[in-house]
Formats: sequence, structure tokens, C-alpha cells
Amino acid sequence: MASALSERLSGIVKTLRGQARITEDNVAEMLREVRMALLEADVALPVVRDFIARVKEKALGEEVVGSLTPGQVLVSIVNRELAATMGEGVADINLAAQPPAVILMAGLQGAGKTTTTAKLAKHLIEKRKKKVLTVSGDVYRPAAIEQLKTVSAQAGAEWFPSSPDQKPADIARAALDHAKRHFFDVLLVDTAGRLAIDEALMREIQELHGVLKPVETLFVVDAMQGQDAVNTAKAFSDALPLTGIILTKTDGDSRGGAALSVRHITGVPIKFAGVSEKIDGLEVFDAERHAGRILGMGDIVALVEQVTSNMDMAAAQKLAAKVKSGGGFDLNDFLAQLRQMKQMGGLSSLIDKLPGAMASKASGMDMGRAERDMKRKEGIICSMTAKERTRPDIIKATRKKRIADGAGVQVQEVNRLLKEFEQMQGMMKKMQGGGMMKMMKRMGAMKGMPGMPKLPGMGS
Repeated sequence: MASALSERLSGIVKTLRGQARITEDNVAEMLREVRMALLEADVALPVVRDFIARVKEKALGEEVVGSLTPGQVLVSIVNRELAATMGEGVADINLAAQPPAVILMAGLQGAGKTTTTAKLAKHLIEKRKKKVLTVSGDVYRPAAIEQLKTVSAQAGAEWFPSSPDQKPADIARAALDHAKRHFFDVLLVDTAGRLAIDEALMREIQELHGVLKPVETLFVVDAMQGQDAVNTAKAFSDALPLTGIILTKTDGDSRGGAALSVRHITGVPIKFAGVSEKIDGLEVFDAERHAGRILGMGDIVALVEQVTSNMDMAAAQKLAAKVKSGGGFDLNDFLAQLRQMKQMGGLSSLIDKLPGAMASKASGMDMGRAERDMKRKEGIICSMTAKERTRPDIIKATRKKRIADGAGVQVQEVNRLLKEFEQMQGMMKKMQGGGMMKMMKRMGAMKGMPGMPKLPGMGS
């Protein structure tokens, strides 16, 4: 997200490299770059003016200490102010209400409300251990009702049926009554959107708000909207007592202005960001970490979270125990490692969270080709017999030809995979003395560090 903004802002350090102190001239030079970067990113002009004024005030009163250069100091100020513009820290969802806690989803058509409703349901089920019911009040698009039914099932939430011949307020009352009688913790209400703001939409959603009295009213906005997001945010903020924002499509090739604009306009925190189209592609929004991503500093905490949340720790511990006991690392284990990488979201998803310098080096790689290679390797191993997977030493010329034909590849690719496997096997042998368990314990110790996620199934 916001790659142009990231490139412009991260270039400031290079521009000011070698300058001994902060002066009005180099502050003015930096602020010109920042202003252009923000305007190019489609940040609303009032937000840009306010941001520049705050950075200028802080920069001119800042002294360069220790080994910090003016460029580093100025970027740290920009980083702090970016985080402040988007909201300090993390603002989690509020469920402090007599069950069911009602959450009303508002926004324009096409912003991704329905999918986001299911993503939020999955988050509440898995992270907050809640029993969740979803319902659609969009009586204008029958497809939206069916879509919510489908994605709710994928999320593991229950769905309350509604139909186009009902009034949204009647649907809301029936769903609320059902949620109370069946002891649901949370009721998520998807609402109708329009292609543009109109009075009918606002009256309808205001009526729903009055019927449901939600504990959270979340404004779902497309991060790719830019300036349009500001007008939409203001209209919804004027009509409803919004409590939070969910940014969708932040993984797209957007200019990133919405993230900096909507919070300033509405005065309510950004609570979540949609980071992929997958049903688990919703992250709790952390302003400081998001500012770091924009400045090309990466997001190592999010990277660790992504790896550990998708890692099968039971399988990893089983492999560690097998290697420690002297059990050989075979092609079944190698296949399991390839599949773990796929579960983590692929190489491109991981690289997106690396700091700028590392990411730019990695981006020189052909990610598409690398991921196709992983699929081919998986196909090659799947073309082997059970015996060949556990005893790779028996794979000679005739077997290699049969495996290559089965996987639709050349024999050379089978040879390449076997060579990579041998290298991995050699590395595993070095860990037989408990090295792998020590490594995993060190990973487990990360959960005690500030800002690091807890690793499931691990002792401290």
C-alpha cells in the first residue's frame, strides 16, 4: 500500500545525508517533499496543511543527538506525526454491552462491507472466542444476502436469513430477537450501500441505528478512494455516531491517502485494515506500525504474527522431536515445509512486510516464478510413491523419468529438487543434538518481548 508515498518519504534520509544539523532550509526542503508526497497520495488538503504545520513546529525545535543525522531525526518526526494522524496505538473493538453486542456496518456499495462483515466475524470467533450471528439488511441486492450467507459459513459464523420483500428495520428486529433467544455474543449487521451518498440511504441507516442501538457503528471505506473517501466519511459521520473505521483493499495499488484522511475527518479511530481477499485477511490496525510501513521501515511484528499464526506448531514440534531422536528428515517432511510456506500467504505477502532496503532487494526476485517453482516441487513430490518419499536414495534414473512424467516436468527439475532436499537434510542432521528444539524455545521466548505475538502451544 502507498508505495509512491513510501518511496518519496524514505528518500528524505538519502537527500539530507551528510548534513550536520537541522536548519530552516533543510526542514523547508524536506517539508516540500513531504507535502508533494502526501498530495500525490491523494491525502485531503486540510489534512496535509495540518500535518505539515505540526512537523515543522516539532522539527525546528529538535536537536540532533548522538549519531543521528538530520535526515533520521526528521524522518522520526514524520513517523510520529503519521502515527498521530492515523490515531495513536491500537483501538480494539468494543464488546462491553449486554449480549448480544450489536455491530452496525456502514459504507458505500463496492467498499467491501459484506466480505468485511464475514472477516470481522472470523476475527471475533478466533481471537475473542465469541459466538457470532450475521444478518444482511441489504434488500436491494438479493445477491448481497446470498453472499453474506456464503462468506459467513466460511468464517464459521451463523447467518440469519432475510429476503428482499422485508423492510430493513423488521429484519433488524427479528435478527436481534433471534440473537437474544439463542445466546449469541455478537450480532453483525450488514447494511445496504449505494453507488453514491443519498438521503434515502442515510434515513434508512439512521432508522436501523435507532432500532439496534449498536455498541459499535463501523464505517467501511475503500483505501483506494482517495479524495472521495473524505466526502463519504464526512457524510456518514454527520448522519451517524460512528465509533470506528475499517479500511479495505489496503493490499491494492492505492495511493494511501484514505488512511491519513478519514481519521482526521471523522475523529474516530481506524480499528481494522483489510490486507487480502482471504477470509482471514483482516488485521487490527496499529497506527505506529502502519506509519512504519509507509516510511519503508517494514512491519517485522506483523511478519512474525503472520508466520506464527499460520504455522502448525504441533507439526513443527513433532518434526523437531523426530529430528532430535535421530529420525531421518524425509520428503514427506520437505513437502510439509513447502505447504507451510503456502499457508503463510506466499513469498510476496511476507516480503511486503520487510523493511524497505530488504524488500527492494527481494523485489528484484521474480516472485511469480518463485511461487510457481514451489508448486512444481509440490507436484514432483506428489508424483512419488510412499516408499520413494521415505527412502529418496532409491530414486534412480527410471524412477526419476516416471516421476517427471507424472509431474509434467523435465528430469532436471526432479534432480534439482532432490539436491535441495539433500541440502535441507544435511542442515537437519546438524540439529540432531537438540539444536532445533533450542531454536524453537528461543522463538517461544519471543512471546515475552513487548509487541511480540504469543506463540500457541509453546512453553516459556
